[in-house]
Amino acid sequence: MSLQSQEPQQTGDKLMRVLMFTLIISMMSGIMFNIVLPKISEDFSLTISQVSWLSSAYILIYAIGAVTYGKLADRYKLKSLVTFGLLLFTAGSLIGLTSQTFAMALVGRCLQASGAAVIPAIAMIIPLRYFAPERRGAALGMTAVGLAFGNALGPVVAALIVSTVHWRWLFAVPLLILATLPYYRKYLGNEQPRSTGKFDWIGGGLLAITIALLLLSVTKGIWLLLGGLLALGLFIARICTAGEPFIAPKLFRNKKYTLGLTISFLISGTCCSLYVLSPLLLADIQELPSVWIGFAMVPAAVASAVFGRRGGRLADLKGNSFVVYVASSLLLACFILLSTFTGGSPLFIAVFLILGNVGQSFIVIAISNSVSRTLPMEQVGVGMGMLAMVNFISQGIAIGVYSRIVDLGSQGIPNWNPFYSYSSGFIFSNICFVLAALQLVILAIYYVSFGRQTLKKTMFLKESEAAALSNI
Repeated sequence: MSLQSQEPQQTGDKLMRVLMFTLIISMMSGIMFNIVLPKISEDFSLTISQVSWLSSAYILIYAIGAVTYGKLADRYKLKSLVTFGLLLFTAGSLIGLTSQTFAMALVGRCLQASGAAVIPAIAMIIPLRYFAPERRGAALGMTAVGLAFGNALGPVVAALIVSTVHWRWLFAVPLLILATLPYYRKYLGNEQPRSTGKFDWIGGGLLAITIALLLLSVTKGIWLLLGGLLALGLFIARICTAGEPFIAPKLFRNKKYTLGLTISFLISGTCCSLYVLSPLLLADIQELPSVWIGFAMVPAAVASAVFGRRGGRLADLKGNSFVVYVASSLLLACFILLSTFTGGSPLFIAVFLILGNVGQSFIVIAISNSVSRTLPMEQVGVGMGMLAMVNFISQGIAIGVYSRIVDLGSQGIPNWNPFYSYSSGFIFSNICFVLAALQLVILAIYYVSFGRQTLKKTMFLKESEAAALSNI
C-alpha cells in the first residue's frame, strides 16, 4: 500500500478513536440525569413530569439538531461545525453546573443538546467521508462501541457522583469533551462545501415543529398529533415549492433510502425496549433494588461494546446482509426468551439482554452501512442526518408507548405466549412476544430492500487490505 493511500487511512483511524471517546461522553450525558429526577424534583418542589423535561427536551432537541447539522455539513466545513457544536455543548454544561434554579438547569440542558446534536451527525458522516466502502463497517463498529460504553458507564458514573456530591456536578462530566476539540481541528480536513446558496430556515423550522408535536403527542394527546400532522403537511408543501428546500424531495424518491429509513425506524423503536422495559421488569416482577438493576444490565452493555467492533468487521468481511441475519437471530432469540421467562430468575434476564444488546449493535451497524450506500455524495450529510433523526424520533415515540402500556397494566389481559407459565408479568411477556413477531417483519422488509443485492466479499480484497481491517 502506498504512502499516499496510507495517510488518509491513518487519519480516518485517528478520527474514529476521537469520535469513539466523544460518543461515550455524549451518551453518558444523555442518560445520566434519568436516575436523579426524583432528587431534582425534591430540590425544586416540582413533580416528576415537570423535571422530566431535563430528559425530554434533550431528546427532542437532539433529534432536530441531528438532521440540521447533517444539512449544514453539506455547505459548511465539518471542522467548523464540530467546533461550534462542542463549544455550545460546553457552554450549556457550565450554565447547568452553576444553575441555582430549575429554569437555568433546563436552559443549560437545552444548550447541551443543541451542541451535542452535532455528534450523531458526524458519527454518520465521518465513516462515509474518510473510509472506503469495504472498511466502513469496521468504522461504524467503533461508533457502536462508543455508544455501548457510554450506555454502560452513564448510570454507574451518575450514581457515584450523586452519592458523593450535588447532582449539578453531572453537568461537569461533559466538559471532558473539550479535550477532543484540538484533535478534531487537527484531523478534519479543510474540504470545500458541497453546497452553496441559501439555507431553508422556514423548512427547517417546520420540520422542528413537526418532530416536537409528534413526540409530545405520545403522552399529551390527540390535538398535538393533529397539529404535528398539519405541520408535516406544511413541511411537505414547503420542500416541494422552495427553490432550495431544507430537504430535497428527490431524497425520498430514492426507494432504497426510504425503505432503509423505515427499517431503521422500526429497529430503533424495537431495540430501545431493551433499556426502557428491562429496568421496569426487574423492579416490578423480580423486585430488585436499583443498585442490583444496574448490575444486571451492565453485562449486556459491556458485551455490546466488546462485540461492536467485531460486528463492523463482520459487515466488511461477509456483507451487511449477513450481519443483519445474525443480528435478527440474536434479537429474535432475546425477545422470545424474555417473553417466555419474564417471571424467572434475574440471572436469566441478564443473559437474555446480552443476546439482545449484541444483536442491536450488529443490526445498527449493518443498517447504517446499507443506507449509506444508497446515497450520492452530495446528499450524504442531510441523508445520514435524517437517519439519525428518525432513530431518535422512533425511540421517543416507543418510550412513550411502552410507558403507557405498562401503566395500563395487565389486568384482564390474557398471556399471548403459550409457553409462559408464571402467574405475573403478563404485560411484559406480551410486549416481548409482539416485538419478536415485529423482528420477523423487519427482517422480511430488509430482505426485499437490500438482502438480494450482491455485496462485495473480502475474498476479492488484497491481502494488505484485509490486514488493515484487522488493525482497526
